[in-house]
Amino acid sequence: MTRSSARSDGKAFTTGALILAVIAVSSSAPLIAFAAAPALAVAFWRNGLAFAALTPISAGPRRAEVRSLPATGGIFCVLAGIALAVHFATWMPAVKLGSVATATALVATQPVWQGLLAAALPGQTGPSRLSWAGIALAVVGVAWATGVDIGVSSQAVLSDVLAVIGAIAAAVYTAFGERARVRISTTTYTWTCYGTCAVLLLVVCLVARVPLTGYDKQTWLAILALVVGAQLLGHSMFNYALQKVPATTVSVLILLEVPGAALLAWLWLGQTPSTAALPGLAVLVAGVAVVILGARTTPAQVPVDAP
Repeated sequence: MTRSSARSDGKAFTTGALILAVIAVSSSAPLIAFAAAPALAVAFWRNGLAFAALTPISAGPRRAEVRSLPATGGIFCVLAGIALAVHFATWMPAVKLGSVATATALVATQPVWQGLLAAALPGQTGPSRLSWAGIALAVVGVAWATGVDIGVSSQAVLSDVLAVIGAIAAAVYTAFGERARVRISTTTYTWTCYGTCAVLLLVVCLVARVPLTGYDKQTWLAILALVVGAQLLGHSMFNYALQKVPATTVSVLILLEVPGAALLAWLWLGQTPSTAALPGLAVLVAGVAVVILGARTTPAQVPVDAP
């Protein structure tokens, strides 16, 4: 095989990986809405099963690194796991309470909150002028889209609020994750983070008496699809692509989750997006894209549902 053909094959594989990753994360919200189980329970099983799937690696090849976590920044893995638990405990109920399209679009505002967080923290590089313009555009889009829900029902408004809180929690999760990843591998970081998140969600489920079993076969299949798809496969493919293409490109591609989830919810669940909200959602996505393109930092700001 010549060098040019090998390069062509590598580019084709990377393109395929990105397409697969976008499809995987786009299926997340529709699967959550489809599962006939409480949102908190789905969140627990999603993280708990992912933690279990990574345990053989962490207990084997990564065992020495796991033992050294207290000295290498393991506290940041735990803090990231706490933020991730807040993200899942708010965004996943938002999907069940409102529409898939709006909840997915609002949680995709994570880069906006990431920029504002960077501006607020000492020693961090705040948003550029272009990013500030994108933030303003995204705020207009949020106001437009959620303003429609105010006239629909109080449940839809609650869904919007929970989705925004989920996006903020995702930004905090990423901030702690960046600190942890300085000295900790992806596998060990993910294993610790998912484990922390699963334990917290389990406690919440037990205190709130949320049923964790007794679901039908289709619901268990939906939960397994979430674990294999959005939680593991989408994550892995995006991480692979980051070695081949610019982080900004990956971040913009992840925004395809918004129309992708809306399309799947329409075809599969019969959720037709509100015509009045569509322009606001489009402005929101455009604003987030401007924020990403105007970012001064190079790391990708990836939404949690494609962690």
